[in-house]
Amino acid sequence: MRNAPALNTLAVPAIAALAHAIGKFAQSDGDYKTAIPALSLHRRQGPTDPLHCIFNLGLGVVAQGHKQALMGSEVIKYGPGQSMLTTIELPVISHVTRATVQEPLLGLMLTLDSQEIVQTAADMQLPVVGREKQLRSIGVEWLDEHLTQDLVRLVELLGQPQLVAQLAPLIKREIIIRLLVGPHGPQLRQLASDGSPSQQISKAVSWLKQHFAQAVQVDDLAASVHMSPSTFRQHFRTITGTSPVQYQKQLRLQEARQLMLNQNIDAGSAAAQVGYESASQFSREYNRLFGSPPQQDVKRMRFTDASAVPGP
Repeated sequence: MRNAPALNTLAVPAIAALAHAIGKFAQSDGDYKTAIPALSLHRRQGPTDPLHCIFNLGLGVVAQGHKQALMGSEVIKYGPGQSMLTTIELPVISHVTRATVQEPLLGLMLTLDSQEIVQTAADMQLPVVGREKQLRSIGVEWLDEHLTQDLVRLVELLGQPQLVAQLAPLIKREIIIRLLVGPHGPQLRQLASDGSPSQQISKAVSWLKQHFAQAVQVDDLAASVHMSPSTFRQHFRTITGTSPVQYQKQLRLQEARQLMLNQNIDAGSAAAQVGYESASQFSREYNRLFGSPPQQDVKRMRFTDASAVPGP
Protein backbone atom coordinates (compact mmCIF):
# COMPACT_ATOMS: atom_id res chain seq x y z
CA MET A 1 0.00 0.00 0.00
CA ARG A 2 1.32 3.44 -0.80
CA ASN A 3 2.52 5.68 1.98
CA ALA A 4 0.17 8.50 2.92
CA PRO A 5 1.51 12.08 2.88
CA ALA A 6 2.98 13.38 6.14
CA LEU A 7 0.69 14.39 8.97
CA ASN A 8 -0.49 17.99 8.76
CA THR A 9 0.91 19.70 11.86
CA LEU A 10 -2.34 21.68 12.18
CA ALA A 11 -4.08 18.40 13.02
CA VAL A 12 -1.82 17.54 15.97
CA PRO A 13 -3.80 19.44 18.67
CA ALA A 14 -7.07 18.01 17.35
CA ILE A 15 -5.66 14.46 17.44
CA ALA A 16 -4.55 14.99 21.06
CA ALA A 17 -8.07 16.25 21.84
CA LEU A 18 -9.55 13.16 20.17
CA ALA A 19 -7.35 10.85 22.27
CA HIS A 20 -8.42 12.71 25.41
CA ALA A 21 -12.11 12.48 24.48
CA ILE A 22 -11.90 8.74 23.77
CA GLY A 23 -9.93 8.11 26.98
CA LYS A 24 -12.54 9.92 29.04
CA PHE A 25 -15.21 7.40 28.03
CA ALA A 26 -12.99 4.32 27.56
CA GLN A 27 -11.18 4.30 30.90
CA SER A 28 -10.12 0.64 30.94
CA ASP A 29 -9.22 -1.98 28.35
CA GLY A 30 -12.12 -2.98 26.17
CA ASP A 31 -14.44 -2.22 23.27
CA TYR A 32 -17.23 0.22 24.10
CA LYS A 33 -20.53 0.45 22.30
CA THR A 34 -22.00 3.91 22.64
CA ALA A 35 -25.33 5.72 22.57
CA ILE A 36 -24.49 6.52 18.95
CA PRO A 37 -25.14 3.11 17.31
CA ALA A 38 -22.58 3.61 14.53
CA LEU A 39 -19.80 4.61 16.93
CA SER A 40 -17.63 2.37 19.11
CA LEU A 41 -14.58 3.31 21.19
CA HIS A 42 -11.54 1.11 21.88
CA ARG A 43 -8.71 1.03 24.42
CA ARG A 44 -5.78 -1.38 24.88
CA GLN A 45 -2.86 -0.89 27.27
CA GLY A 46 -0.60 -3.41 25.55
CA PRO A 47 -0.06 -5.29 22.29
CA THR A 48 -2.65 -7.97 21.47
CA ASP A 49 -2.61 -11.31 19.72
CA PRO A 50 -3.60 -11.35 16.05
CA LEU A 51 -7.37 -11.76 15.63
CA HIS A 52 -9.22 -12.98 12.54
CA CYS A 53 -12.14 -10.63 11.92
CA ILE A 54 -14.27 -8.97 9.25
CA PHE A 55 -13.88 -5.25 8.60
CA ASN A 56 -17.17 -3.69 7.50
CA LEU A 57 -17.90 -0.48 5.61
CA GLY A 58 -16.56 2.14 7.96
CA LEU A 59 -13.86 4.49 9.19
CA GLY A 60 -11.39 3.32 11.83
CA VAL A 61 -9.25 5.95 13.53
CA VAL A 62 -6.22 5.61 15.78
CA ALA A 63 -5.69 8.62 18.06
CA GLN A 64 -2.92 6.98 20.12
CA GLY A 65 -0.97 3.72 19.77
CA HIS A 66 -0.30 1.57 16.70
CA LYS A 67 -2.18 -1.19 14.87
CA GLN A 68 -1.55 -3.58 12.03
CA ALA A 69 -3.85 -5.45 9.67
CA LEU A 70 -3.00 -8.30 7.33
CA MET A 71 -5.15 -8.55 4.21
CA GLY A 72 -4.07 -11.50 2.12
CA SER A 73 -0.30 -11.13 1.94
CA GLU A 74 -0.33 -7.36 2.44
CA VAL A 75 0.65 -5.81 5.78
CA ILE A 76 -1.08 -2.51 6.55
CA LYS A 77 0.26 -0.42 9.44
CA TYR A 78 -1.36 2.66 10.91
CA GLY A 79 -0.88 4.81 13.99
CA PRO A 80 -1.73 8.12 15.69
CA GLY A 81 -3.56 10.51 13.40
CA GLN A 82 -4.28 7.95 10.70
CA SER A 83 -7.62 6.68 9.47
CA MET A 84 -8.45 3.43 7.70
CA LEU A 85 -11.44 3.34 5.39
CA THR A 86 -12.93 0.06 4.20
CA THR A 87 -15.69 0.10 1.62
CA ILE A 88 -16.73 -3.57 1.59
CA GLU A 89 -16.57 -6.42 4.08
CA LEU A 90 -12.99 -7.72 4.24
CA PRO A 91 -11.54 -10.73 6.08
CA VAL A 92 -8.38 -9.57 7.82
CA ILE A 93 -6.06 -10.40 10.71
CA SER A 94 -5.80 -7.42 13.03
CA HIS A 95 -3.87 -6.62 16.19
CA VAL A 96 -2.44 -3.84 18.32
CA THR A 97 1.32 -3.61 17.83
CA ARG A 98 2.27 -0.78 20.18
CA ALA A 99 0.55 0.36 23.37
CA THR A 100 1.52 0.81 27.02
CA VAL A 101 -0.17 1.55 30.32
CA GLN A 102 1.10 5.12 30.10
CA GLU A 103 0.11 5.50 26.42
CA PRO A 104 -2.64 2.99 25.65
CA LEU A 105 -4.07 2.50 22.21
CA LEU A 106 -7.09 4.77 21.87
CA GLY A 107 -9.24 4.49 18.77
CA LEU A 108 -12.72 4.57 17.37
CA MET A 109 -14.76 2.87 14.71
CA LEU A 110 -17.53 4.67 12.82
CA THR A 111 -19.63 2.43 10.61
CA LEU A 112 -20.98 4.09 7.49
CA ASP A 113 -24.17 3.63 5.49
CA SER A 114 -23.68 3.09 1.77
CA GLN A 115 -27.02 4.68 0.82
CA GLU A 116 -26.21 7.81 2.81
CA ILE A 117 -22.84 8.03 1.07
CA VAL A 118 -24.41 7.63 -2.38
CA GLN A 119 -27.11 10.23 -1.62
CA THR A 120 -24.63 12.72 -0.17
CA ALA A 121 -22.31 12.35 -3.17
CA ALA A 122 -25.28 12.95 -5.48
CA ASP A 123 -26.41 16.01 -3.51
CA MET A 124 -22.89 17.44 -3.77
CA GLN A 125 -22.74 16.66 -7.52
CA LEU A 126 -19.27 15.20 -7.09
CA PRO A 127 -17.51 13.69 -10.11
CA VAL A 128 -18.05 9.96 -10.40
CA VAL A 129 -14.99 7.71 -10.46
CA GLY A 130 -14.65 6.13 -13.89
CA ARG A 131 -15.80 2.54 -14.27
CA GLU A 132 -12.47 1.54 -15.71
CA LYS A 133 -10.57 2.78 -12.65
CA GLN A 134 -10.17 0.14 -9.96
CA LEU A 135 -9.47 1.40 -6.46
CA ARG A 136 -8.67 -0.61 -3.38
CA SER A 137 -11.42 -1.38 -0.90
CA ILE A 138 -9.13 -0.45 1.97
CA GLY A 139 -7.04 2.68 2.37
CA VAL A 140 -5.05 4.52 5.05
CA GLU A 141 -4.78 8.31 5.12
CA TRP A 142 -3.70 11.01 7.55
CA LEU A 143 -6.46 12.95 9.28
CA ASP A 144 -6.68 16.68 8.74
CA GLU A 145 -7.68 19.09 11.48
CA HIS A 146 -11.24 19.61 10.20
CA LEU A 147 -12.20 15.93 10.03
CA THR A 148 -10.52 15.32 13.39
CA GLN A 149 -12.45 18.16 14.98
CA ASP A 150 -15.69 16.61 13.68
CA LEU A 151 -14.73 13.29 15.26
CA VAL A 152 -13.96 15.04 18.56
CA ARG A 153 -17.39 16.66 18.49
CA LEU A 154 -19.03 13.29 17.85
CA VAL A 155 -17.25 11.61 20.77
CA GLU A 156 -17.83 14.53 23.12
CA LEU A 157 -21.53 14.41 22.22
CA LEU A 158 -21.71 11.21 24.29
CA GLY A 159 -21.47 13.48 27.34
CA GLN A 160 -24.73 15.15 26.31
CA PRO A 161 -27.09 12.18 25.88
CA GLN A 162 -30.15 14.41 25.55
CA LEU A 163 -28.71 15.84 22.31
CA VAL A 164 -27.46 12.65 20.68
CA ALA A 165 -30.58 11.89 18.64
CA GLN A 166 -30.69 15.40 17.14
CA LEU A 167 -27.00 16.20 16.63
CA ALA A 168 -25.29 12.87 15.91
CA PRO A 169 -26.86 12.51 12.41
CA LEU A 170 -25.74 16.05 11.53
CA ILE A 171 -22.15 15.48 12.65
CA LYS A 172 -22.03 12.11 10.87
CA ARG A 173 -23.20 13.74 7.64
CA GLU A 174 -20.48 16.39 7.99
CA ILE A 175 -17.92 13.60 8.45
CA ILE A 176 -19.16 11.88 5.28
CA ILE A 177 -18.94 15.16 3.36
CA ARG A 178 -15.35 15.69 4.47
CA LEU A 179 -14.46 12.10 3.59
CA LEU A 180 -15.94 12.52 0.11
CA VAL A 181 -13.86 15.61 -0.65
CA GLY A 182 -10.71 14.44 1.18
CA PRO A 183 -8.01 11.85 0.43
CA HIS A 184 -10.47 8.98 0.95
CA GLY A 185 -12.89 10.59 -1.54
CA PRO A 186 -12.17 8.61 -4.73
CA GLN A 187 -12.31 5.34 -2.82
CA LEU A 188 -15.62 6.29 -1.20
CA ARG A 189 -17.16 7.77 -4.35
CA GLN A 190 -16.66 4.51 -6.16
CA LEU A 191 -19.62 3.23 -4.12
CA ALA A 192 -21.76 5.62 -6.16
CA SER A 193 -20.31 4.61 -9.51
CA ASP A 194 -22.76 2.28 -11.28
CA GLY A 195 -21.04 -0.62 -12.95
CA SER A 196 -17.62 0.01 -11.38
CA PRO A 197 -15.59 -3.07 -10.41
CA SER A 198 -15.84 -2.13 -6.74
CA GLN A 199 -19.62 -1.91 -6.90
CA GLN A 200 -19.92 -5.21 -8.76
CA ILE A 201 -17.62 -7.03 -6.36
CA SER A 202 -19.50 -5.45 -3.45
CA LYS A 203 -22.70 -7.04 -4.75
CA ALA A 204 -20.98 -10.43 -4.97
CA VAL A 205 -19.62 -10.05 -1.45
CA SER A 206 -23.11 -9.21 -0.16
CA TRP A 207 -24.46 -12.36 -1.79
CA LEU A 208 -21.71 -14.48 -0.25
CA LYS A 209 -22.40 -13.04 3.20
CA GLN A 210 -26.10 -13.86 2.96
CA HIS A 211 -25.60 -17.33 1.44
CA PHE A 212 -22.25 -18.46 2.83
CA ALA A 213 -23.64 -21.88 3.81
CA GLN A 214 -24.67 -22.62 0.21
CA ALA A 215 -22.45 -24.22 -2.40
CA VAL A 216 -21.36 -21.59 -4.91
CA GLN A 217 -20.12 -21.80 -8.47
CA VAL A 218 -17.73 -18.93 -9.11
CA ASP A 219 -18.74 -18.75 -12.78
CA ASP A 220 -22.39 -18.29 -11.78
CA LEU A 221 -21.45 -15.61 -9.26
CA ALA A 222 -19.43 -13.81 -11.94
CA ALA A 223 -22.39 -13.93 -14.32
CA SER A 224 -24.68 -12.48 -11.65
CA VAL A 225 -22.58 -9.28 -11.58
CA HIS A 226 -22.09 -9.23 -15.37
CA MET A 227 -18.39 -10.15 -15.44
CA SER A 228 -16.48 -12.88 -17.19
CA PRO A 229 -15.12 -15.51 -14.77
CA SER A 230 -11.49 -14.49 -15.32
CA THR A 231 -12.20 -10.77 -14.90
CA PHE A 232 -14.34 -11.47 -11.85
CA ARG A 233 -11.59 -13.51 -10.16
CA GLN A 234 -9.00 -10.84 -10.90
CA HIS A 235 -11.10 -7.97 -9.54
CA PHE A 236 -12.27 -9.99 -6.54
CA ARG A 237 -8.71 -10.77 -5.45
CA THR A 238 -7.49 -7.22 -6.03
CA ILE A 239 -10.33 -5.70 -4.02
CA THR A 240 -10.63 -8.22 -1.18
CA GLY A 241 -7.16 -9.71 -1.05
CA THR A 242 -8.44 -13.25 -1.52
CA SER A 243 -10.33 -15.51 -3.93
CA PRO A 244 -14.15 -15.94 -3.86
CA VAL A 245 -13.80 -19.52 -2.57
CA GLN A 246 -11.38 -18.52 0.18
CA TYR A 247 -13.59 -15.56 1.10
CA GLN A 248 -16.59 -17.85 1.53
CA LYS A 249 -14.50 -20.31 3.53
CA GLN A 250 -13.43 -17.58 5.95
CA LEU A 251 -17.03 -16.45 6.37
CA ARG A 252 -18.05 -20.03 7.19
CA LEU A 253 -15.26 -20.57 9.70
CA GLN A 254 -15.82 -17.20 11.38
CA GLU A 255 -19.53 -18.00 11.75
CA ALA A 256 -18.78 -21.50 13.09
CA ARG A 257 -16.44 -20.02 15.67
CA GLN A 258 -19.11 -17.59 16.85
CA LEU A 259 -21.71 -20.36 17.04
CA MET A 260 -19.46 -22.48 19.26
CA LEU A 261 -18.56 -19.52 21.45
CA ASN A 262 -21.98 -17.93 21.82
CA GLN A 263 -24.37 -20.88 21.54
CA ASN A 264 -22.14 -23.53 23.12
CA ILE A 265 -22.70 -26.05 20.34
CA ASP A 266 -20.22 -28.75 19.35
CA ALA A 267 -17.91 -28.56 16.36
CA GLY A 268 -19.86 -31.07 14.27
CA SER A 269 -23.12 -29.15 14.64
CA ALA A 270 -21.40 -25.83 13.87
CA ALA A 271 -19.77 -27.33 10.79
CA ALA A 272 -23.13 -28.56 9.46
CA GLN A 273 -24.83 -25.22 10.10
CA VAL A 274 -22.26 -23.29 8.06
CA GLY A 275 -22.33 -25.65 5.10
CA TYR A 276 -19.64 -28.28 5.69
CA GLU A 277 -20.53 -31.85 4.76
CA SER A 278 -17.30 -33.30 6.17
CA ALA A 279 -16.45 -32.77 9.84
CA SER A 280 -12.82 -33.73 9.22
CA GLN A 281 -12.48 -31.18 6.43
CA PHE A 282 -14.01 -28.55 8.71
CA SER A 283 -11.53 -29.38 11.47
CA ARG A 284 -8.56 -29.23 9.08
CA GLU A 285 -9.57 -25.89 7.59
CA TYR A 286 -10.45 -24.45 11.01
CA ASN A 287 -7.04 -25.47 12.35
CA ARG A 288 -5.35 -23.93 9.31
CA LEU A 289 -7.11 -20.58 9.75
CA PHE A 290 -7.15 -20.18 13.53
CA GLY A 291 -4.03 -22.16 14.45
CA SER A 292 -5.65 -24.87 16.59
CA PRO A 293 -8.53 -27.41 16.38
CA PRO A 294 -12.07 -26.13 17.08
CA GLN A 295 -12.47 -27.35 20.67
CA GLN A 296 -9.00 -26.19 21.71
CA ASP A 297 -9.46 -22.80 20.04
CA VAL A 298 -12.86 -22.17 21.63
CA LYS A 299 -11.55 -23.15 25.06
CA ARG A 300 -8.67 -20.71 24.66
CA MET A 301 -11.03 -17.95 23.51
CA ARG A 302 -13.24 -18.45 26.57
CA PHE A 303 -10.46 -18.34 29.13
CA THR A 304 -8.13 -15.76 27.63
CA ASP A 305 -8.64 -12.28 26.30
CA ALA A 306 -7.31 -12.76 22.77
CA SER A 307 -9.30 -9.93 21.23
CA ALA A 308 -7.92 -6.97 19.36
CA VAL A 309 -9.77 -3.81 18.50
CA PRO A 310 -12.39 -5.35 16.14
CA GLY A 311 -12.77 -2.46 13.78
CA PRO A 312 -10.17 -0.91 11.47
